[in-house]
Amino acid sequence: MGDFRVIGLTTAQANEKLTQYGPNSLPEKRSAGLWLIFIRQFNSPFIYMLFVAALLSFVLNHYVNGLFIFAVLLINATIGTLQEYSAQRAAIALRKMVPQSASVYRDGVICTLDSTDIVPGDIVKLASGDKVPADLQLLNCQELLVNESILTGESMDASKQAEQFITDDAPLAEQSNRVFAGTVVNHGRGEGEVIATGARSQIGLIAKDVSVSGTTKPPLLQRIERFTLRVSYSVLVVIALLFTITLLRGEDLATVFLLGVALAVSAIPEGLPAAITVALAIGMRRMAKVNVIVRKLIAVESLGSCTYIASDKTGTLTVNKMTVKKIILSDGSRYEVSGEGINVHGDIRDRGGLRAQAQAIEPVLLAGLLANEAELSPPENHSSHWLARGDGVDVGFLVLAAKYGFEPQQRQHLYPEIQAIPYESENAYSASINRVNDKTCLFAKGSAERILPMCSQSARGTAFNTKAIERQMTQLANQGYRVLALASKTLGDNNTSGATLDPKSQLKDLDFLGLVGMIDPLRPEAVTAIKDCHNAAIEVGMITGDHPKTALALARQLGIADQHSVAVSGTQLNAAREKGAKAFAKLVKSTQVFARVEPTQKLQIIQQLISDGHFVAVTGDGVNDAPALRHAHVGIAMGKRGTDVARESSDLIITDDNFSSIVQGIKQGRIVYNNIRKVVFLLISTGAAEITLFILSVLFGFPIPLFPIQLLWLNLVTNGIQDVALAFEPAEGDELQQAPRPPKETIFNRIMLQRILINAVVMGTLAFLVFIWSLDQGMSEQTARNTTLLLMVLFENVHVLNSRSESRSIFKQDFFGNPLLLFGMLAAQGIHIAAMYTPGLKDVLNVEPVTLELWSRLLMIALILIIVDEMHKLLLHRHRPVNHAANMHWNNHWRKYHP
Repeated sequence: MGDFRVIGLTTAQANEKLTQYGPNSLPEKRSAGLWLIFIRQFNSPFIYMLFVAALLSFVLNHYVNGLFIFAVLLINATIGTLQEYSAQRAAIALRKMVPQSASVYRDGVICTLDSTDIVPGDIVKLASGDKVPADLQLLNCQELLVNESILTGESMDASKQAEQFITDDAPLAEQSNRVFAGTVVNHGRGEGEVIATGARSQIGLIAKDVSVSGTTKPPLLQRIERFTLRVSYSVLVVIALLFTITLLRGEDLATVFLLGVALAVSAIPEGLPAAITVALAIGMRRMAKVNVIVRKLIAVESLGSCTYIASDKTGTLTVNKMTVKKIILSDGSRYEVSGEGINVHGDIRDRGGLRAQAQAIEPVLLAGLLANEAELSPPENHSSHWLARGDGVDVGFLVLAAKYGFEPQQRQHLYPEIQAIPYESENAYSASINRVNDKTCLFAKGSAERILPMCSQSARGTAFNTKAIERQMTQLANQGYRVLALASKTLGDNNTSGATLDPKSQLKDLDFLGLVGMIDPLRPEAVTAIKDCHNAAIEVGMITGDHPKTALALARQLGIADQHSVAVSGTQLNAAREKGAKAFAKLVKSTQVFARVEPTQKLQIIQQLISDGHFVAVTGDGVNDAPALRHAHVGIAMGKRGTDVARESSDLIITDDNFSSIVQGIKQGRIVYNNIRKVVFLLISTGAAEITLFILSVLFGFPIPLFPIQLLWLNLVTNGIQDVALAFEPAEGDELQQAPRPPKETIFNRIMLQRILINAVVMGTLAFLVFIWSLDQGMSEQTARNTTLLLMVLFENVHVLNSRSESRSIFKQDFFGNPLLLFGMLAAQGIHIAAMYTPGLKDVLNVEPVTLELWSRLLMIALILIIVDEMHKLLLHRHRPVNHAANMHWNNHWRKYHP
């Protein structure tokens, strides 16, 4: 094996394997072209009906109507194409995780190769700071520590041992004889044989999951699809009914078909796609102000719809830096350490809040600082961030010393190292012999189970009570801490030659210094953010690759779990899947904490939650999170610590890595959805009013009250200005106090249906009465249509004020809270009045000027809508306790697994 490692592959062998296995890169999913996206915009029942209406208009020689309808189709398709094309990103950035070059043995010598040219069988040389270019089976290594958190979610560096035998089916976190593409060597050196490249590597397998086309459809699209189908079916039924009535009356086919075109134009909310796009774009800008970057426009609303947030732990709920938080000295005195991560501005204080004293605490700090292989440097170039390199545990001890006031590099230089025992996972400890002032001393740190048997007494002359120490260890472990012990021993004075001593032979009769509790600390804002999620009736679950005890302890601190909760491990998930789908579903429902979970299992959990009826948001920052981010209803990546893979697989990116920003994003998402509902209410109720007007006209034998082009003018021009302005509505203030909308709830809930029917009947009936009154006064059909059209424009102006809130009175709203809406109302009315005086346009629309007296009378009729809608809101307010109880029931339904 030794000769093979040195020689490696020949160039000829490598070229042959490159042909066989392909380059060491990951395939990218081909994005849809611009024309394909454009064509997809016409795949809608609304579009089909408008297209047929346009063709019928041409057949009936109503060319202006036909051209206008085609113009509408093109405008909507263009808006949709721009929306989808601008939001389109490269779905996969996993290739960025593979370094561009690596040190490889070729033809017996080490050379630097492009990572894409690496093939199975190559021998790769690794050193501290390298990114692993492919999956490797280790051949030899020295003190090799690899950061695998992007794959496993583990906070701790993985210690690697080439000589160990691990089965291929072992979890990634336990495969200590292998290293994987995209991970980072933090310490040590090694050589390994390439066993998998490109799509066959662990990253490649994840890439396969990410690239699967069957991603989950966003909530808004699900609701819009159901909405369009129901409206389409309803319109077809009404058209068929009126079509039959007019035919039975003996009307000519041209009139009948013209009526069908008019009804189709009336019922279809032509301005809805543009208004939804604007609402989502506004939400995107508002989210950016609260540190949420939107990659896919539709995700703006998706976040507001979520009922379950499945969060990664490492780097999302925690800071991803091992930190000393607890110190228990040999005499039982306890100290708390503030600050987290590489933040040297924390403090060490006893239970009474007093700063730690030198005589008591310094031996522990010195042991942690000297039996240490990491580096910690002060900030450079006016940066506020200290620079760390090495194992996370060692870095944590250096930060602890710096908090006390030691300068780590200075102290290490002041107390020079003579000999050392590096940390090895099978030893679970490290030690060093140093010259300290006029003494030669040994310092050791490691797992308490290994250090305690080396000790025979306690420092400072206290009794050495192993049972008391073990109780302290258990307490810290149950709180989620990794427990380490520290010890020391004076070997002699300066005349003692430490270089001649065997460090391992001296690891006995040590003085026990104390215990240290380390943890990857919670982000300070995470507890409040999760509480806010619960207040908004959103479940939060933790899915991590970390140890179940650690995960459960942190989940309890966060409020995700309570004292009765248990953590479900990846092993338990596999066992449940073998028993069947019901067993797996039951296990997923039983907890909010999943630990020792691998990427494929995280995806399975998300799919089960979706199957259970949840709208799921997933947060994460590592490669291991990518499949779940991709397949959830909305994927949320961390911007600072997140990998390229996580960011490119997500829908949203939190730029400040602040979990609480998600809560603000949820609020903005709910505002967006509410505004979309307001736009839908405005468009559908005015469209239903137009249909009511036609139904009454047909039933009572009157002529067509409005031509198709007049209806298009109403729906797209006058109403189109207002519905876009309505999308700018600000928050009503209670978005985070409401329960999530049930996933199966349609856009048309009971309250909206009531409001649409009431307002449509009132508008349609009043418009019909004005139309027949105009004819009774001897006006021509064109003049009667002109009067009716003006009334409908005034109805729209008034109705947009009713649309600003579903429950709050118009008199309790800030009238100037949306200045754009007021401008839109004036603009809509002004454009219509201008059309009455514009040569050419007034002939196309069949409109003419009216007197100020008639305009005033029509305005008074239109204002009746406010009275009607205010009465409905008053009745709704009286029944609010019932609605509140329903919300509470929904809240309890989604939180029933929280005791």
